[in-house]
Amino acid sequence: RAFDADNPGFHETAVDQATGSDIAIMLYTSGTTGRPKGVMLSFDNLIITGRNGAIRENLTEDEGMLAYLPMAWIGDNIFSVAQSYVTGFCVSCPESSETVLEDIREIGPTYFFAPPRIYESLLTTVMIRIEDAAKIKQRLFHYFMGVARRVGMDILDDKEVAFADRFRYWLGNILIYAPLKNVLGLSKVRVGYTAGEAIGPDIFTFYRSLGLNLKQMYASTEASVFITIHPDGDVRPETSGTPAIDVEVKVADDGEVMFRSPGVFQAYFKNEEATRETKTEDGWVHTGDAGYLDSDGHLHIIDRSKDVGKLNDGTMFAPKFIENKLKFFPHIKEAVTFGDNRGYVAAFINIDLESVGNWAERRNMAYMGYTDLAGQDAVYDLISDCVAQVNRDLATDEKLHGSQIHRFLILHKELDADDGELTRTRKVRRAPIAEKYADLINALYSDADHCPIEAEVTFEDGRTDIINADLKIREAARITSARAEAAE
Repeated sequence: RAFDADNPGFHETAVDQATGSDIAIMLYTSGTTGRPKGVMLSFDNLIITGRNGAIRENLTEDEGMLAYLPMAWIGDNIFSVAQSYVTGFCVSCPESSETVLEDIREIGPTYFFAPPRIYESLLTTVMIRIEDAAKIKQRLFHYFMGVARRVGMDILDDKEVAFADRFRYWLGNILIYAPLKNVLGLSKVRVGYTAGEAIGPDIFTFYRSLGLNLKQMYASTEASVFITIHPDGDVRPETSGTPAIDVEVKVADDGEVMFRSPGVFQAYFKNEEATRETKTEDGWVHTGDAGYLDSDGHLHIIDRSKDVGKLNDGTMFAPKFIENKLKFFPHIKEAVTFGDNRGYVAAFINIDLESVGNWAERRNMAYMGYTDLAGQDAVYDLISDCVAQVNRDLATDEKLHGSQIHRFLILHKELDADDGELTRTRKVRRAPIAEKYADLINALYSDADHCPIEAEVTFEDGRTDIINADLKIREAARITSARAEAAE
């Protein structure tokens, strides 16, 4: 108050002196390839991008948004700040990080973003509850979900559907879909987004078949979020959508995706060299991602350009693409694949303790924690089936059929950011993992059927402990070709 009294009009004068090109915020990249870089964004970057995104989705002041995402992430600054400024919609905050799911149900947002892991976790919870439900409820659920899978997405996209199927879907909405969305807190969602990692096609179509307008988008901090978004009426699980308003997208000769837009960042903080490497003089930004645009203008992302390699025989090896296919299964929480300049592809796998634990309990399997459960033969059989399905999918891919997984092991512990294995946004840090677990990798590329390990783990409170384990190594079922499998 004393300052205001001594400096009348200070705030108004400062606002009048500001311009749209002034730096509004600095946010850091995730640091998957090295030290995080400070991305400097202007007021124009945030406001113009937020406004264009709002126009694309017809957002109004009547929307409701829950600001539960990290403030250090660009998504929160666009969805919860910039877009609320340009539309005037209401933004609510959770009571705490532990109450987010309850707060979603209580608030009922109409505009919602969540990374794939959240949608996967919600679906896992649903399936666990269904498996524990009475038989009549299980039969009702599976019958009406069959109806939803058949016609739900067509109804959502306002396509022609037979009256009988519309009636079945209407009845299913009363008995199953609406109550389920209500339990998840998604009843009022008009526009839902997911991005950051690939989401499993089955998971994506599950939510859309319920009538949830879930879309994928391709985004980055350097773009102030929006690069591509699924357009209404043309949502495809295998793509990241078409360019957002005022965004240009092209694919360079080496297959790298590049973009140019009003959201392009100003520079990296005190890092001119990295800025020049990332942003060209005419405004195009190197994303570092390999992909392609199809004939309809939809963007397909394959992998990080630097991570795309080749097996010894010249076959393309796209680790993230394969890892995402593995993580589409609810029993697999994380995966790391190897193969560049190797004779075949091998994999580390983390099981999902909640999903596999529930599976084990229903079979009266005793276990003492993650390490014990992960090493059991029945769990290896379960994961072997998942790996075999991934190999069947890869066998149908013209470029990646030779990248089927030959051998895998289930890690003795969950990969953790506190141990330097993941970033804080849960992205795999390949180099540290390869260095830390070099002996395990060497075992995967030998004739060994097991490998002992002693590893130090760090807990959230800073304590450390030593884990000793003898990890099994399994051969994976492989398909010579899709045609050969069909013949069988």
